Amino acid sequence: MSRKRQPIEPHRIKSVEPIKQLSAHEREQRIVEARYNIFRIDAQDIFIDLLTDSGTTAMSARQWAALMIGDESYAGAASFRNFERTVKDIFRKRFVIPCHQGRSAENLMFSTVVEKGKYVLNNTHFDTTRGNTLHKGGIPIDLPCPESTSDEMEPFKGNMDTEHLEAFINEHGAESIAMVVMTVTNNSVGGLPVSMANIHATSEICRRHNILFFFDGARYAENCYFIKRDEPGYGNKSVSDIANEMFECCDGVMMSAKKDGMANIGGFIALNDEDLYQRVTELMIIIEGFPTYGGLAGRDLEVLAVGLREAQDFDYLDFRINQVAYLGEQIKQAGMPIVEPTGGHAVFVDAGKFLPHVPPNEFPGQSVAVEFYREGGIRMSEIGSLMFGGKDPNTGEELIAVRELVRLAMPRRVYTNSHYDYVADVAARIADRRDSLTGYKVVHQTAILRHFTCDLEPLAHKKVHS
Repeated sequence: MSRKRQPIEPHRIKSVEPIKQLSAHEREQRIVEARYNIFRIDAQDIFIDLLTDSGTTAMSARQWAALMIGDESYAGAASFRNFERTVKDIFRKRFVIPCHQGRSAENLMFSTVVEKGKYVLNNTHFDTTRGNTLHKGGIPIDLPCPESTSDEMEPFKGNMDTEHLEAFINEHGAESIAMVVMTVTNNSVGGLPVSMANIHATSEICRRHNILFFFDGARYAENCYFIKRDEPGYGNKSVSDIANEMFECCDGVMMSAKKDGMANIGGFIALNDEDLYQRVTELMIIIEGFPTYGGLAGRDLEVLAVGLREAQDFDYLDFRINQVAYLGEQIKQAGMPIVEPTGGHAVFVDAGKFLPHVPPNEFPGQSVAVEFYREGGIRMSEIGSLMFGGKDPNTGEELIAVRELVRLAMPRRVYTNSHYDYVADVAARIADRRDSLTGYKVVHQTAILRHFTCDLEPLAHKKVHS
């Protein structure tokens, strides 16, 4: 009898860090003290941390070596020039503005180009992109492709709905739109990729209407891998060549380099327009630092210059995407429905389907996330009505998410397949008692990005009727 082989790591381990599993009683104490908000639990009290893949990467030997040669000069450091050359080579833009992480890049860009009442269109905004748009008085509009919520095994569910994009521009006028952003991969719909054909089509529409077109390039290398694997005509192209073609299609890039920069901190804006560069840089000097360090140490810039290259390594990407698929299959076999196909950086549990007795306004995703911590000391993130709900600050309308998901985000080069087998075992134990899981209510929240800091309370258990 044959069995499916686990994907094998294309690296060996040179350094280890101990992790400790708290007792069930201790875990219950921690989650109550955290007011059922997963973000409030201390890292030392987590056994396996799948909260995010952002800034949680294990650095390579080459990155540790690069860290030691960082030039910490305030202005014109050699480390910045090395970083700048790397970004220009990959992202094909004239100007590079370093900053300390992706949401800072969004803050700088949106503070410069978004005016009150202007629209920001996206295949799907993630939390900080939406939050930064709202904070500047903009109106975030999601235009995911129709396939994004289907159960079909379509390869490019992250695509922009270009027909809807064209119709929106014609209805509202190009002058009402601050910019169009393409998130690659599309985090909110399952970390699923955008096709090159869709990128070209979106670019053509934006150029025809003279609308600024930017990428959120946090997971650009994973998106390139999917294009190489699944899109006709790209199988023989390198990841680097595919990236070059992608970025030739846009006016600029905002990136959290804590993902496919393979680093623990850092981000940047890369663009072509000199006037926009000057305007962004003026603001950047006020809130981030001098243009050749942007809130980062020279050693961080050296690490990023190496990491941005390492993220393009095919063997690394092939392992990563297959490890995500492996965990997804294990979670599905454990009895939890997932978003399929699996994407590049995470497995997304469909909590709405898993807990049909918990309505969206009682946050089924949060219920699942809390239970993973209770049962196994595993931390993960709700991607549903707790994250994307609340009141729309523009209309006062009560919002709920399109889908109630839980994201098991997989840090790069950190956990082995054995760790993920344990995660699947915990999922199976939770699935066996799913009917006992309850919803939650928010008892304190902020107006924007409430999921980071809100207080919750469990609701009374409802009897489930079969």
